[in-house]
Order: sequence, then structure tokens, then C-alpha cells
Amino acid sequence: MKTRRWFTSSNPVRSHLRIAIAGALVLVAGAMVFVALRPSSAFAAQSAPTYNINTLAGKVASLRGTAGLQIRFSAFIEQEAEEESAPFTAAITPTHVLTSPLDGTTIVPPNVLVNQDTAAAPQNETAIAVDPNNPNRIVGGANDYVTRTWSCFVGTTPCSALGDAYSGTYYSNNGGSTWCCNSSPSSSYAPTTDPSQIGTLIPGVEHLVGGPYDAGGDPSVAFDSQGHVFYAGLGFNRTSAPNTVAVNKGTFDGSGNLTWGPPTFINPTTSPSTLNDKEWIAVDSHVGSPFQDRIYVTWTRFLFSAGTGAYVQSPIFFASSSDGGHTFTAPKSIAGNVLYGQGSRPVVGPDGTLYVFWDGATRLATTDSTWMVKSSDGGATWSKPVAVAPLIDSSPLNDTVFRVNSFPAAAAAPNGDLYATWTTGNPGASTAVYSKSTDGGATWSAPARVFAAGNRIADGYPVTQPSPSADCTAVQGCDGSTFIAPSPTGPIEDIFPAVSVGADGHVYLGAYRGTYVSPWQTCAAGPAPPEGRINCTTLGPYINNTRLEYVVRDVTSNAATLVSTHPINTRYGFGGGFFGDYTDMATGSDNVFHAFWTDSNKVQNVTWFYGLEFTPTPIHQQDVVTGSGP
Repeated sequence: MKTRRWFTSSNPVRSHLRIAIAGALVLVAGAMVFVALRPSSAFAAQSAPTYNINTLAGKVASLRGTAGLQIRFSAFIEQEAEEESAPFTAAITPTHVLTSPLDGTTIVPPNVLVNQDTAAAPQNETAIAVDPNNPNRIVGGANDYVTRTWSCFVGTTPCSALGDAYSGTYYSNNGGSTWCCNSSPSSSYAPTTDPSQIGTLIPGVEHLVGGPYDAGGDPSVAFDSQGHVFYAGLGFNRTSAPNTVAVNKGTFDGSGNLTWGPPTFINPTTSPSTLNDKEWIAVDSHVGSPFQDRIYVTWTRFLFSAGTGAYVQSPIFFASSSDGGHTFTAPKSIAGNVLYGQGSRPVVGPDGTLYVFWDGATRLATTDSTWMVKSSDGGATWSKPVAVAPLIDSSPLNDTVFRVNSFPAAAAAPNGDLYATWTTGNPGASTAVYSKSTDGGATWSAPARVFAAGNRIADGYPVTQPSPSADCTAVQGCDGSTFIAPSPTGPIEDIFPAVSVGADGHVYLGAYRGTYVSPWQTCAAGPAPPEGRINCTTLGPYINNTRLEYVVRDVTSNAATLVSTHPINTRYGFGGGFFGDYTDMATGSDNVFHAFWTDSNKVQNVTWFYGLEFTPTPIHQQDVVTGSGP
């Protein structure tokens, strides 16, 4: 039976939308790799373990324990499942904070820092949309862990000890030059939906923002034709069954201030056998479409055996709203026989036709494919699934450990042409590819590379390994030797592609590219997370580390543009294991694209983190950043 590198002992699963505190899990967002062989009667006949699927941790264990299966939850959910609680202690002064002199200390223009917090909170998993009537009005979403760094108290407990992953949002009224706002609770914060207290957080989903769930995230945003914006995300509990897909409606006033209404919950469930994951939203903003302003949401519904907790399947589900998000249709499966799926993406064509893309496989398939279904009647009926192309699920990029996936992104051009992009490749060779359809998705071009092939650039070598110590011996690499660059340096790999099409028909494809390889000094000894995310007591040996750039290609003119202004180090924020699940792009009616990604070059002081107090300590974190063009 084929086992992919995702599940080897050398690639521990570490990561949607966030960090977490109390126990075992959290939820949201998005990283998965799929299927070698699907569960079969041969597996069912075997004596199988049982799982406590009342908890997120139990569901994660069930999915990982399914023999031959390579499908995964979103990275956000898995990340939250792995983080542990921290006791409230006296202020900590770190011995060492892992860093590199090659990394930046701020976001360099013309890149723009979107999140405005000042306490080193992580943000990741980016979603962005431009008002179709106003190209200067842009809304972004991200997993926002700002509550993990809040300095307030609820009773005698630090807010940072209570705050799970949260849904964050930001907006700009000047084309992305500046962004609003910040979250700034009072010292005696109580759970509330008051915008003056919760700032950038979406109200009504998680406990600290007046909602019923422990945590939330996995953002997606879309505008309608009237300038309203809609935010889709997840809500869930970490140690009990309730979970949901949530949609909030945002409205701009005459002064350009954005206010979010209460959430509408889709498919809320208290059943341990169901978990909603990795949603995405689209709105038919095409004036004159028969389904103008209809809202579409798709997501993965993970199903487990009520008796044993064993994973059963994960079809893509769908719901729509025709009343501005107040109510949604009953959820229904649109996956046909492609029942082992993840990472869906709805797209609306200019004539109102709805397309949904995802990464998945049929029961006995030996590899995954990018799949597509379509509806010409606003989601009432659906076509059978069409395989856009087979794929080899992405493995972690060379010299990285952050979790990856092959989820597709897609867009429709003004003339109706469709574009889908994803990553594919053997271990050590993940490549962003794209495919085009000119006949409404009936047939697709052979996948083509998004970017030309190339080799990584070595930067920062040589360095001297540390001398042997009790915590790091010569056998472990602390031998005082000279550490030199790899030769050959290895290929440039791609991950998390995005696509957007302008009103003029220009097609923009963006992705991270692993352009640089540099030395990175590891930690040989230190406390467990969450303290260990910041404090290292003994430095370890240097290893090779791939750093990323964000690059956008205009397919129409075949011009590639380096959009990021400094190489991005994925080792910061979550121990190198989680850098989100996706990036995003949007293009306004002015034909300016806005790429939106996770960056780690800015340094800020952290004081509170997961209920721990630190002496103010400068650290790199994960921020969300935009770059525009052409």
C-alpha cells in the first residue's frame, strides 16, 4: 500500500487559522493532502481502534489513523489540536529567541502591512476581495490570533489565556495604501460584540466576541453588486462536538467605515460524527445575471462512524442565500462519487453559472485530481464531477517543515473562460500549474507551469556550527565545523497559488516561490510550547532553510513580477509547522491586482502569549501583507 511522505516520521504533522491554548485542538483553515487508497471492505473487516470524536483531537486522530488515506483536515484545525495550555506564571525573560540576520525587521514598501496590531500577534491564511463598484475599497480576512496577545484580564485570567483562534478582517478605502483597524480591548474586557473593543475581529462567532464557539477562522470574503461584503469562516469547540460554518454581512457607511452584522450559521451541528471544515464563499456580483447577488458557500463535511469514530468520507457540501445572507438553503452534497475531498472553491461566471473546484478522489483512485462541478440554475441542480487533471499531492518544500496542500484556486474571465491553479509534484519538486477551459469546464488544457523552472539561490553561507555542549553534542551537529551551502542548491518550488482576472481580461497567477536557501540555527533545548515558541534555552546546529518570495505572473503578457520585497522565513510563529493554507488575489475594475499573503519579516515586542507573560521581547511573527500591480 502506497504511503506518501506527508505521513512519514520525518514529516510530523504540525500546523487553517491559529494557535490554541486549552488542551488539544482548534479548527479551521486549510491544509490537506489526499488519497492513495480509499477505505475499503478489507479495512472494515480488520479490527480497528476507536476514537473519541467528541473532541477535535479525536477526529484528527481518526483521520490520521485511517489506513491508506492521505486526506487531511485543514491546517488550522490540526494546528489548534496540537497546541497545549500554558499556566499563568511570572514574567519570562527568554534565553534565546530564534532569528536570522538575513531576515527583515519591517515590511518594506511598496508592500503594505495589513494588520495593525502592535503586540506581535500572528495572522495567516489570507482572503481578499475588491468592491466591484469601487476599486479603492478592499476587504481582507485572515486567521487572527490577536487575542493571544491581549493585555487585558477577564476576572483574574489573562485574555491571552482565553483567546483561541479568531476570525480577523481589515479594510481599505484607498486602494490598499492603508488599512483599518486595530483590536484594543480595555483592561477589564468582557466578551462582547462592541466594535470599539473587538476591533478587527468578526463578531458573534467565538466566545470572546459574543458567540457560542471556542474558536473560529479559515476566512473567505466576497462582495455583492451593491457594495455589501460577506465573510465566511468556521466556528467550533475544541473539546466538544458543536461546530458550524458562519457567514457575516458587512456594510460600509457614508464615511467608509465597515460594520459587521451578526453571523448566520450554516449546518450547525452538535453531532460528534460531523465536522465542517475549509469553507469558501462566492457571490454573483454580475449585474443582469439571473442570480445577481446570490451568495454561495461550499465546504468539506467530514463524516465519522458514530460507533467507532472511524473516518468515513469527506464530501463537498453547498448552500446558498438569496436574501443577503439572512437564511441559507439546506446543505447538500455536490461531490457525486468524489467522496474523499477537501479545499473547495466556488467561482461565478459572467452569465451566472456557478463552478466549484476541489482536490479529491473517488473510492478506489490511487491519486487525487482537481475536480469541478457546475450549476446553471443557481445551485438547484449540478453536473457530474469533471476531472480537470490528475495531481500528485504536494509534499513539504525542500528544507521546510510547514504544512502544504494541493487545494485549487480558480477564477472566471469576463468572456467566460475558466482558470484553475494548484500545486503538484513529487517530493522535492512541488510546482504550481494551471489549466484553462474555453467551453464552460467541459474540457481543460493540459496543466502548464505557472513559472519557469529555476534553482535556489544560496545566501548567508558559510557559518560555523556551535561547539559541543551537554544539550547539543557533536553527533547532533554541534561540532564547531563550517556549514556550507548545499550543492546543487536544488530547484525552486511553488506553493499556495492564487488566481484573479481583471476586467480587461488579464489573468494573474500568484504563488510563493522557494527562491533562497540559507542557514538557520535550530533550538537544541527549551520549554514545551507555547513558551517554547518564543524561548530557547540552548541553540542547536544550523540546517538549510528555504525562504520564500511572492511572485505574480500576468499570463496574458507572460510577464512575471516579484511582488514581495524581502525573502520570507516560514520558521517563525508556529515553530515552522504552520504558515497558513493558502494565499489570495483580487483584481478591481481598475485592472489593478492585489496579492495577499503571509509574511514574517516584521519584528514587534511581545508581552502576553497564550496566558504567559514575557518581559517585552522582540520577535518575528506572521503578518498579512499586500502588494499591488501591474
